[in-house]
Amino acid sequence: MEGFAGQHAIVTGGASGIGAALCRALAAAGATVVVGDVDLPGAEAVAASCPDGLATARHLDVIDAAAVQAAVDDVVAAHGRLDLMVNNAGISWGSRTEDLSVAQWDTIIDINIRGVAHGVAAAYPVMVRQRSGHIVNTASMGGLMPSGLITSYCMTKHAVVGLSLSLRSEAVHHGVGVTAVCPSAVETRLLDTGGQGGFDGRRFYLTGQGMSRPLDPDDLARAVLRGVQRDDALVIAPARSKITYAVGRFAPGLTRRLTARFVRQQMEAMS
Repeated sequence: MEGFAGQHAIVTGGASGIGAALCRALAAAGATVVVGDVDLPGAEAVAASCPDGLATARHLDVIDAAAVQAAVDDVVAAHGRLDLMVNNAGISWGSRTEDLSVAQWDTIIDINIRGVAHGVAAAYPVMVRQRSGHIVNTASMGGLMPSGLITSYCMTKHAVVGLSLSLRSEAVHHGVGVTAVCPSAVETRLLDTGGQGGFDGRRFYLTGQGMSRPLDPDDLARAVLRGVQRDDALVIAPARSKITYAVGRFAPGLTRRLTARFVRQQMEAMS
């Protein structure tokens, strides 16, 4: 894919799933990539799988604002600029909302919202000064289409979408792009983790989104890079999810009724 050769990127949550796929796609397109993750061995494995030695692994906890700032500062010191900041690290909880602990609420807010805010706070001033760059924030269809049983997850992803669209209207005046990535179910470990009380994430996401199989993360990564090249505000994938989003916008009452019925069915299946 043309347009990324010689660019310099940081990807958080780069050790697996969407983040790993984005690291591979960027390196394949000729960009240098910092693979940031709390899982350093996983990040090292992803970096080693990238072509031409263009990727390097870095232990990076997005909850630590100083660590995120240091990662940005190091890239700028080494290369003179930062072209892409991909705030991708995230987690999900799936359960009845009354069963979530305060600690779980705090953790998902820290990673999914504060983690993105830390990336923006570190990278955006650099991009404003250089008058170029692009921020990519990984959200979810859950950030566009709310649903019970993933209440805390949807809350955080709505925040990511709101941050991205708000910043975008400001960033354009500095030559900086902002894109929020809103995929349906992607084949990552998130589908099978974070569930409690009988919640089956794989069943929930695939059934709720009318998908027979999850989206391949490498296909999503290619769609994201195309979206960055076009300076899209939102990257919604797969294509059928764009129809779902359109229906939700133009028939909100119907969408709420269908969602409530689906959530009731899932709650019954959890019993």
